[in-house]
Amino acid sequence: MKRTLAILTANPLSLLGLVLVFVVVFSAVFADFIAPFPEHAGAVVDFANFNQPPQWPYIFGTDLVGRDLFTRVIYAYRISLILGIVVLAIAVPIGVSIGLVAGYLGGRTEYVLMRLTDVFLSVPPLVLAMSIMGVLKPTLANGMLAVTVMWWPWYTRLVYNITRGEKEEGYVLAAEVIGASRLHIIFREILPNCVPAIVTKMTLDMGFVILIASSLSFLGLGVQPPTPDLGSMVADGAKYLPDSWWLTIFPGLAILVAVFGFNLIGDALRDILGAEQ
Repeated sequence: MKRTLAILTANPLSLLGLVLVFVVVFSAVFADFIAPFPEHAGAVVDFANFNQPPQWPYIFGTDLVGRDLFTRVIYAYRISLILGIVVLAIAVPIGVSIGLVAGYLGGRTEYVLMRLTDVFLSVPPLVLAMSIMGVLKPTLANGMLAVTVMWWPWYTRLVYNITRGEKEEGYVLAAEVIGASRLHIIFREILPNCVPAIVTKMTLDMGFVILIASSLSFLGLGVQPPTPDLGSMVADGAKYLPDSWWLTIFPGLAILVAVFGFNLIGDALRDILGAEQ
């Protein structure tokens, strides 16, 4: 861990990614303490300060009902991170388990599981999520469900390909010779060798989950007002460009910071873990 952190901090782009992710996570965790107007995260109106350009104390300006945009961006980070963590916490175990079982057992089990995976992979992710959200009520919980349904097949395909190669390795054959159970071989022998690839993909996917969730909100299918969400803020502000540019620019930059930060770290981890294997 110390060696990986040292390598990350030695690379300027990796260090930038760490800084950006730290800013996002710190803002989300400590939003209640650093937000100048915490009450503006909810259904509050202040028509005396509506649609104000960036100025003190509203450093990002205010929206059309007078709420501080900086405060709402910070709280939107919290929503985005919660969604990303929950989606990956559900999708990764499902996808990894299916990939391990299909890759190791082979035969009819492999055929059925991988054809099911191919069905989900054949549909563009955003289209699949939009279809699900078009049926369900647009809430945070349903948004998590929609993104989770579209995300597990990518981990299934990744782990399946790794498992097919690993099951022919000597350590797996030795475990089979001494009579180890299939569960032991799959989860105690093969899975640890899949972890580097899984961790790297999870880091990269954190940014993409935030982007997909923001896209759903932009289309009106994600988190609903008055809950602050980066995608819905961009959509609302786009109606008033170019005059009220801050309504769109700052939430859009917030999305860029989160996605760019996680991608930089993911790329660095891929290089580090790939070199160590």
